[in-house]
Amino acid sequence: MTEKTPSELIDGRIAELGDWRGETLATARALIRDAVPDVVEEWKWRGVPTWYGNGGILCTGETYKDKVKLTFAKGASIDDPAKLFNASLDGNARRAIDIFEGGSIDPAPFKALVQAASALNGAKKK
Repeated sequence: MTEKTPSELIDGRIAELGDWRGETLATARALIRDAVPDVVEEWKWRGVPTWYGNGGILCTGETYKDKVKLTFAKGASIDDPAKLFNASLDGNARRAIDIFEGGSIDPAPFKALVQAASALNGAKKK
């Protein structure tokens, strides 16, 4: 039996959800891939889709009964002019976007956050 790749596991999560959460996760994933074409997908912490760019975590995509949570590992250091971050606002490092049923992702500002996260990872390496 061959092990599934992280991308295949993420495909499976999206399919198994089969509802608005799967659609939201798929949309976020597509936007992340568009924003950072060389993004690396990983499957962390017993089932959390995680995207890496420039050698560091860009964000994770957790799914709960009532929301999809996109957590940016270094979100507190990223400019968010569109005010997409609406969760985990008190921490020193992370910031998150909670998307509830009926909600959506604004593509341009979301992609800008992903690109900023990737740029920040690149800057930290130098």
